[in-house]
Amino acid sequence: MSDVSKYFDLIRLSAVPGVGPNRMRTMIGHFRSVSKVFKASWQELQKIPGIDEKTAKSVVEAKTESFAEKQIKKAEELKVRIISFWDEEFPELLKQIYDPPVLLYVKGNFSENDKYALSIIGTRNPTHYGKIITEKLTTSLAEKGITIISGMAYGIDSIAHSHALKAGSRTLAVVGTGLDITYPSGNQKLSLEIAENGALISEFPFGTKPDRQNFPRRNRIVSGLSHGVIVVEAGIKSGALITASMAIEQNREVFAVPGNINSPQSVGPNALIKQGACLVISAEDILGELSPKLDPIIKGDSKPKLLVELSSDEAAVLSKLSHEPKHVDELVQSVDMRCSQVLSVLLTLEFKNQIRQLSGKMFVKI
Repeated sequence: MSDVSKYFDLIRLSAVPGVGPNRMRTMIGHFRSVSKVFKASWQELQKIPGIDEKTAKSVVEAKTESFAEKQIKKAEELKVRIISFWDEEFPELLKQIYDPPVLLYVKGNFSENDKYALSIIGTRNPTHYGKIITEKLTTSLAEKGITIISGMAYGIDSIAHSHALKAGSRTLAVVGTGLDITYPSGNQKLSLEIAENGALISEFPFGTKPDRQNFPRRNRIVSGLSHGVIVVEAGIKSGALITASMAIEQNREVFAVPGNINSPQSVGPNALIKQGACLVISAEDILGELSPKLDPIIKGDSKPKLLVELSSDEAAVLSKLSHEPKHVDELVQSVDMRCSQVLSVLLTLEFKNQIRQLSGKMFVKI
């Protein structure tokens, strides 16, 4: 019997209509065995608190053997592991939430260090400011050895995953589909890199498409795996705010990056700050708030930042830049230099990793 075959009855039970994780745990806890659940009569099942007649009959009449067989075969083909709530490997933090999943499909591996994890989430359409802040926060936290968790969506999620990988850290992606479906499809390469340097995680069986109702359930796992959730940019109806709300219910810390009050992408985090979320300007704000929970993993700066020497011209130009893009013509007007001289200074600052050039001769401070 393969490793995943032992989950045959659990997969069968998970496919019964009306039977969610909590009812699964209730029935299995009552009989002390999932196989005994299927051997019970509907009258016996109905005696269990929380199991009504309809649910009991659904279990007795379930014809989910074929479904379970196909799931196990697919897991073996794709080298996806299945982990149950009762397995030692199941993340301890996730067990503590109100409605933890009973089964996790995992492509990749968990690490002991993953218990020191933070989630970074936000809009699919970040501003330049949001992109830069996400890169900086992710890199700073990842270099400390913290596992970065997100949902592999475009935008803030993808930036967080990719920069965690660049920093040589682990990252976990919790998805709202079966692991045989890459969503969004453009993240195929990123998903492979995550599986090699962390894990792709789903509670949904193979074949599950990216339906809207899946993502709130996905989000509770994103926050549940983390000590804290960091919202960089998000609209007022963003899924990131749903995750933040779930984090509060799970007794997790919520952090928010303040933004331009006129930017739609900053409405969400600004609202969270008004409601009491921790305002974040740097990684130190997060680490300070979560000490001593993260202290065991925190590394000293393995790459101490060297002070960059700047000429007076370089310092003058840099002082006129921020995380908001500024056109070169505007820069020329704000400093006492010729255009050619400003362009030369900008090139030097880019070599010194102090600024970044965007399209259309726009520049931002890193």
